[in-house]
Amino acid sequence: MKSKDKKIWLSLTIGAAAVSVIGLVYRKTARHLVDIALDRQQPKVIGKSRERLRGSKELCDIIKVMSKASDELESSGCQQVEIKGYDGTKLIGHWRECETPKRVVIAMHGWRSSWAHDFGIIAPFWHSNDCCVLYAEQRGQGLSGGNYMGFGLLERYDCLEWIKWVNEKTGGTLPIYLGGVSMGASTILMTAGFDLPENVRGIIADCGFTSPHAIWKHVLQSNLHIPYGLYSAVANDMCKKRIQMGSNDYSCIEALKKNKIPVLFVHGSDDHFVPINMTYENYRACSAPKHLFIVPGAEHGMSYLVDKDGYERRVIDFWNQYDIKTPCN
Repeated sequence: MKSKDKKIWLSLTIGAAAVSVIGLVYRKTARHLVDIALDRQQPKVIGKSRERLRGSKELCDIIKVMSKASDELESSGCQQVEIKGYDGTKLIGHWRECETPKRVVIAMHGWRSSWAHDFGIIAPFWHSNDCCVLYAEQRGQGLSGGNYMGFGLLERYDCLEWIKWVNEKTGGTLPIYLGGVSMGASTILMTAGFDLPENVRGIIADCGFTSPHAIWKHVLQSNLHIPYGLYSAVANDMCKKRIQMGSNDYSCIEALKKNKIPVLFVHGSDDHFVPINMTYENYRACSAPKHLFIVPGAEHGMSYLVDKDGYERRVIDFWNQYDIKTPCN
């Protein structure tokens, strides 16, 4: 082989090896991002990030209040129930009855959270206002089965199963409201795309995102400062394979365009995890009766803590308006 040919061959070999290494790095990074997003087992990086956040005294005080409320809800005498999801996955819920029920709330918690953590603060309000509550444990979290979370893509089907369970439990005589925070809010908004039973009277969505794609693009670019475009194609393909869905492009926007259930949208103005613009987008897309409650100064999922009285007034008004009315046709 001539010297010139050897140099060309060597350059091509080195170039191919470099491309291969870069490809492996991209795939490894994409896989790590998908692990953070979907895997049941929390990556160490998330735990470390949360520990760093505990440095603020104000945040420590909030955590103490929420932990106390969480403990109180867990010890309030809820009945643990179990059903199967649409795909046979074990789903766990916690049913809390009241003496003179006027309605039922099906509560869906957020990403890498829990039923008691997300709803411990608001649970006394629901109970004192004659609500039976089904606190669901989202798949891939807590006691429910499944190795992966679905960012609402899978959980919307689980929400349907919980609606069926509630109607079997109550005889379908009580109004049902779907309530959710963060990913739980997006879960119930995506559920609105189905034809729901007549007694599902309303949806209360607190700081929901528009779609899995949109929220991870925002988190990577704005919070982690990672160029999402470099990894989006590989990560999307991995997500589809893990949650075994042909497409991960379904969104709250798509569901809300054909929604017939009244929605109360809630969001804090200072939310740095799910930007408030996502709620505005969801609100504009909603084809059913809709209401908007923005809480100035509230961070992600903190609207009830920041403006408890205002939050409760808006929810009570929402119940009063739709308890005895059917959804729009």
